[in-house]
Amino acid sequence: MALNPIITELTTAATDVLIALVALSCAAALNRHRTANPWRVLIWTWVFGLLVFASALGALAHGLELAPALRAWLWRPLYLSLGLVVAMFLVAAISDFIGEKAARVAVLPLLVLAFGFFLVTQLSTGSFLVFVAYEALAMLAALGMYLSLALRRQLAGAGSVAAGILLNLAAVAIQAVDSIAVTIIVPFDHNGVFHLVQVAALIVLTAGLARSMDR
Repeated sequence: MALNPIITELTTAATDVLIALVALSCAAALNRHRTANPWRVLIWTWVFGLLVFASALGALAHGLELAPALRAWLWRPLYLSLGLVVAMFLVAAISDFIGEKAARVAVLPLLVLAFGFFLVTQLSTGSFLVFVAYEALAMLAALGMYLSLALRRQLAGAGSVAAGILLNLAAVAIQAVDSIAVTIIVPFDHNGVFHLVQVAALIVLTAGLARSMDR
């Protein structure tokens, strides 16, 4: 199977691989706190694990020269896994903001919402814009929770988590603008730039989470 001949598709695939590697590292970093924070580490492991899966599919979809039908098929599990990433992220935020009991109650409704989002992407012509709106609303809700925790000094590292979410929102905004492009040795289109900012967001986010679990 040949590589995609479009250079920006190849750099986007490379940044997908980078996200997968960084997400794996983030999960491993939090796993050191598993004994003291089993529930929190479990939820965040699901967030990062689903992101690894989605990024691997993205690398295949962007990096290989595929038949249109096969590429379209790949986007289906990719959208589903991205929807589940957002749902589990909100579960984790609710757990930190209100408590584990409330978060456990929220798991099922949020998973149903994620599947609903997936169905909408299958029926909509602008699937990725639907995802952008879904993710932006969820991240804004999570941002409000962590900013509140930071301002009230109720959770160590909450400020860093909020900063990571802000970076992710910036990445989402970049993704929505097709004209964005940069060259850093090789060219990156808006997808590649989106992924690079998302990598920074993951690192900042995980630094805040590790600090909160240390306390």
